[in-house]
Amino acid sequence: MRTTRPKAAREHREASPPAGGARSAGGRARPGDGFAPAASSAATAATATTATTAATTATTATLPPPATVSTPGKLILMGEHAVVYGRPALVAAIDLRLRARFSALPGTSRAAAPVEIDLPGLGCRVTAGWDEVLAYTRAARDGWAAYAARPGVETFLALRGSDPAHIVKVALGEAAEALGEGAGGAPGLRLRLDSELPIGAGFGSSAAAAVAVVAGYAAWRGGVELDAETIARLALEAERRQHGLPSGVDTATSFHGGLLWAERLPPSRGGQLACTSLAAGSPLLGRLRVYHTGTPPEPTGAVVAAVRTRRDRDPAAHERLFDRMAAATLALRSELEAAAERPPAVIGLIREHQACLEALGVVPEPVRALVRQVEAEGGAAKVSGAGSLAGPGAGSLLVYHPRPEAAAWAFLRPFAHHPVHLGAAGFRRETP
Repeated sequence: MRTTRPKAAREHREASPPAGGARSAGGRARPGDGFAPAASSAATAATATTATTAATTATTATLPPPATVSTPGKLILMGEHAVVYGRPALVAAIDLRLRARFSALPGTSRAAAPVEIDLPGLGCRVTAGWDEVLAYTRAARDGWAAYAARPGVETFLALRGSDPAHIVKVALGEAAEALGEGAGGAPGLRLRLDSELPIGAGFGSSAAAAVAVVAGYAAWRGGVELDAETIARLALEAERRQHGLPSGVDTATSFHGGLLWAERLPPSRGGQLACTSLAAGSPLLGRLRVYHTGTPPEPTGAVVAAVRTRRDRDPAAHERLFDRMAAATLALRSELEAAAERPPAVIGLIREHQACLEALGVVPEPVRALVRQVEAEGGAAKVSGAGSLAGPGAGSLLVYHPRPEAAAWAFLRPFAHHPVHLGAAGFRRETP
């Protein structure tokens, strides 16, 4: 999805006339205009120039060197939606990555330092002052608090807005405040994000961006370290401004990498999302094929909000669905940890979880029909990620067949196939 290029956020203002009065029509200072004699003006200008040059040199000398970091996308094997309501999820990092490059803008005053954000994948390039970025972050925080008090599709859309650089600005502002730069003092920054993650595929591109910006900015600034728990918390806060009430599995997977078992602890134990790393060596992971059915017309947060609204209308029925999804997810973990693959069991579990997703209303009819075709060929398929309310696309589709080479059916050819590796490395700092 491409967006129109927004105008730069900074305004250009005309310079004010010199203090002390206006010049005459001939350009000379009239007596009494308040201008110093020519010799004194030259000396003052020379002194000011020398001071400015020295200050600029000192500032440039202390600027942090460029830094590049990367984060993986993710794929939910099972447990999407149910994990929001306390059930477990199996999530794998994938080897498609997002890279963020941080570099200083030399010769800028920290009192009014600019931030240049370049998102070539979205066709977006914007310049704003740090004061604007911080104000944007605080406004988004207040907006999210209002949304969380009354979550719904309409209130989510008001929260999210249409700024393509939304999550990047929020993540930058959260990181700067955590480093004690909320009142100013951050240097001018040029930030570029390049992503291999297709938008709308369910690969967690927003979470990858949030983690890369928060952890990458802290690494670039140096000095004050942010621990892993703080980075995870700030990245989740940024993702909340993007998706409303996400479970947190996306940011956790993008940061830690690998194959994760994620489950929210009960309120009596703090209510946080707890993640356990699992061995990612099961041959079963290599038999899963990933197809992109098309970008959903709704943002992820709108789908999550719609499920919440339906769940609030009929809690008992939805709790039964979430329990079925949890049982299938737990059984799939057992299959991944088993010594030998059992194709009939795997097929049954994937079909069961897909049936629950369809009952939740997040699988549009065209994707349901595609799944039925896979099942007719003796395989199984399920949507991975939030899915879609209206379709026709619903993001990623996981396809399983005991013989992967047999799964290259003609009816799947119109859809992009992503031969991803499951269990990829998490956040890392790249070599220059």
